[in-house]
Amino acid sequence: MNVVQVIGIEGLPIIKTGDNLAKLVCDAAERQGAPIQNGDILVVTHVIVSRAEGRIVNLDEVLPSEFAKSIAKRYEKDPALVEVVLRESKSIRRMGDGKLIMESKHGFVCANAGVDKSNVPGERIVTLLPDDPDASAEKIRQEIKRLTGFDVAVIISDTHGRPLREGEINVAIGVAGIMPIRDRRGEKDLFGYVLRVKQTAVADELSSAAELVIGQADEGVPVAIIRGYNYPKSESAKATELVRQKEKDLFL
Repeated sequence: MNVVQVIGIEGLPIIKTGDNLAKLVCDAAERQGAPIQNGDILVVTHVIVSRAEGRIVNLDEVLPSEFAKSIAKRYEKDPALVEVVLRESKSIRRMGDGKLIMESKHGFVCANAGVDKSNVPGERIVTLLPDDPDASAEKIRQEIKRLTGFDVAVIISDTHGRPLREGEINVAIGVAGIMPIRDRRGEKDLFGYVLRVKQTAVADELSSAAELVIGQADEGVPVAIIRGYNYPKSESAKATELVRQKEKDLFL
């Protein structure tokens, strides 16, 4: 019988710029009796990665442009926040109903280009997405290997909405050591039919599974270990492989 465990890592401190995330996670996992093991998958929320990397902005120190001011006035938003969102964006995809749907510099299409005010100390402090989430995931992975000797996969996650379904889910914005998509084309189903289009976004599925134990409010659980899942390994995959190209997007 295959058993997959999702273990929330508790007891982490408030992460500050320069903190060694990998060591803090390893120490916390050890303290709660769930030390890192070979083959584990660590799902880490982008907010603590961004804080460790100094990807934080004080809105009181932002001078909004006239364009940002005009958008802010139209949609009743903070001009400084809109300015930060614009700086983190490659393009504007949609604006309406008080929402700014942007294409981030990384290529992710999401609200506010990933600029986040939740789980950040300070009313006027926001976090940006990591500058290179895949590189951030690889850095954590290599440090865990140095500290423990174990090979793990690391996923950096963010909460995204979905255009055709209500509610938000956790998705992968950075990966290391794992292929984000499991290509099952060519395999046969239960009745012997050959699969033609089956590609499973395993990094997103694992991110969403982790969110069942990761706290979005006051639980203080920003990291989860997924144990027992035989994931497809890779040394070069990138989370942007999960982003559908514009020419293939039927809902633009």
